[in-house]
Amino acid sequence: MAASRIVIENCAIATVDANDTEYASGYVVVADNLIESAGAGTAPAGLENVVRRIDGTGHLLTPGLVNTHHHFYQWITRGLATDHNLFNWLVALYPTWARIDESMARAAAQGSLAMMARGGVTTAMDHHYVYPRGSGDLSGAIIGAASETGVRFTLARGSMDRGESDGGLPPDFAVESLDDALAATEATVDRYHDDSFDAMTQIAVAPCSPFSVSTELMRQGAELARRKGVRLHTHGSETVEEEQFCKELFGMGPTDYFESTGWLGSDVWMAHCVHMNDSDIAAFARTGTGVAHCPSSNARLGAGIARVPDMLKAGVPVGLGVDGTASNESGELHTELRNALLVNRLGAHREAALTARQALRLGTHGGAQVLGRASQIGSIEAGKLADLVLWKLDTLAHSSIADPVVALILGAAAPVTLSLVGGRTVVEDNHLTTVDEDAVARSTRTEARRLARITAAG
Repeated sequence: MAASRIVIENCAIATVDANDTEYASGYVVVADNLIESAGAGTAPAGLENVVRRIDGTGHLLTPGLVNTHHHFYQWITRGLATDHNLFNWLVALYPTWARIDESMARAAAQGSLAMMARGGVTTAMDHHYVYPRGSGDLSGAIIGAASETGVRFTLARGSMDRGESDGGLPPDFAVESLDDALAATEATVDRYHDDSFDAMTQIAVAPCSPFSVSTELMRQGAELARRKGVRLHTHGSETVEEEQFCKELFGMGPTDYFESTGWLGSDVWMAHCVHMNDSDIAAFARTGTGVAHCPSSNARLGAGIARVPDMLKAGVPVGLGVDGTASNESGELHTELRNALLVNRLGAHREAALTARQALRLGTHGGAQVLGRASQIGSIEAGKLADLVLWKLDTLAHSSIADPVVALILGAAAPVTLSLVGGRTVVEDNHLTTVDEDAVARSTRTEARRLARITAAG
């Protein structure tokens, strides 16, 4: 059967390929789920089976955004503990999070995914690590929500086995035993992970953090991931307090601890990595360990400024993350493009920290690299999957910014005229086509109120 083609033309294009190729006015041809061609000027004449032709005048076309760190369940606990640092924030919210169930997890995932997809995310991930006893099939609920929304998805199946009675922060009934956590993680990989080129669902092994997980779970989790051929994810070096915790408990800093448990490597990425010294950055670069940079969450919790310019210079793979919406209430990744640039310019490198194009690369190709999918997504190149976003830049908000990439990164949030995932339309004229946004809003409000009542009742 002949391929069905979509033609997008007359738009500015930032391909984010290895050469940062851009076209002031160009075209992209999509054939079924793949990018067939891209270039300057108008699309080739005589294309067969063109089912849709889109005039992109006044728009910028980019690769779809790739989110590399999130906690979907936090959508229904937004706006709480707004003036806390990380540890106090966790202590304040764990008693609430420990009461989530399957219905809540599904609604929260729907809200998180809808907000990201509407803002240009075509590949999402969720680090879910709270599995209270008797809470139902939380992983299945989250994966189901992602399938409905129509985005590519990585579930980082998290776990915690260090509860309050063992010196951890979460309540004991919200953690799993070592054996249960490993068994449930392996079952999730076996049931859901797809390693095909155009996979919509992938699974990573993801114990939560050094202060909520035993050393044995870290070590055996890494062994499990490598035996199954999947990636590894966790939180690392987020706060000064975490560094102190690791030194007191393990006699070494976070990076050395991670290396001692098998948690450095090209199949690993870590969230935050705010407090990294030169030796830490060199270790990440040497091993190819990736970083999910979450500027808004780091600022919200007062964690600090990650050394992203130094990481990039050293060759560390870096992508962007929304992080959980209880520490980044907007829940949008496209705002992180701007915030990554601005926050990093407050650091040691000041105005030379990041450019607009580097910020766009973090949110696209960088994220694809961190998730191990750079050969499939993250840039506009023939043969890659047709995950594309067409940003509207011809309104008042961007009317006097000549450079479309600068307009997208530094200007107001641009509306999404079209978002494609594997050639399938997910957003049209700034609205989701796959799910009812109003219904999702109602559902998340209902579940947030139910969770608040359950928590208040003790």
